[in-house]
Amino acid sequence: MRPSPGVLLGAAVLVVLALVPLFVAPYETGILARILTFALLAVSLDLLVGITGLPSLGHAAYFGIGAYTAGWLSINVTSEAPVPLLAATAAGALAAAATGWLAVRSSGIFFLMLTLAIGELIFQLAQQWESVTGGSNGLYGIPAVRVAGSPLTEVGFVYWYLLAAFVLGYAVLQVVSASPFGAVLRGIRDNEPRMRSLGYSPFRYKLAAFVLAGAVAGLAGGMLAAQQRLVTTADLGFTTAALALLAVVIGGAGTLWGACLGAALVVLIRDALGPRLDGHGPLVLGLVFILAVYLLPRGFAGLAGLRVRRRRKQPA
Repeated sequence: MRPSPGVLLGAAVLVVLALVPLFVAPYETGILARILTFALLAVSLDLLVGITGLPSLGHAAYFGIGAYTAGWLSINVTSEAPVPLLAATAAGALAAAATGWLAVRSSGIFFLMLTLAIGELIFQLAQQWESVTGGSNGLYGIPAVRVAGSPLTEVGFVYWYLLAAFVLGYAVLQVVSASPFGAVLRGIRDNEPRMRSLGYSPFRYKLAAFVLAGAVAGLAGGMLAAQQRLVTTADLGFTTAALALLAVVIGGAGTLWGACLGAALVVLIRDALGPRLDGHGPLVLGLVFILAVYLLPRGFAGLAGLRVRRRRKQPA
């Protein structure tokens, strides 16, 4: 059997990403590393927003918890890979399980506001728990990741480390999305009462999706600690959560890879283009969001679907 065009395209993109440090300057490579980190956060949020139908404004809390866990562990215990990433993933999953059992009992605007409240509570906790998080000063002095005892100080090696983590996290969500479990989540998104009448338990499925999304967000937080080597309360605040949701909407909710496109656009405007616009990056992001909502209701990923539908309508 021949591989599908999507698989071939994904493999080609992966090869190009793997070759980046060999042909791209360190500064641009660092920006791509930040894109990978933020893209995994956006993809984990897309599991909730686009596939399960649970729009969240507090998802950055699990991202920040993972980052603080990986940073604290690297400082006080070990920075040997992949221990910080595994700990960050576990911390994100545990935090999501502790808060998700309450959050997923609601839906729609109530779920949105409840996740916002949970995110703000965790943000305030991080601000006050200075002995662990550093408070408003942030958790700094995080040592470089070590592989077999050797620290990864070169930008290219750190990038490859983050790329491996991103591929693993994305692959897990892609498999889940394409599985029968993912089909049930889409059914709950489209018609929860009907799925309940068929014998499914929407609460259990939504809680499982919430915990999985929190775990992958925690993994992305561990990537942030490894790449930035500094974690601040802003990383788990409302702004980060809103930007992640913005990336999902712009890229195309429910496609996973569309969330990656949206995340890349957000990071490029914020980190690359923003400084050249005298700090007007948020204004540009707002304009892009408005244009995407009115001109691309399905996001940039919807353009690919539109092309496929047009090809199917063409006579043979």
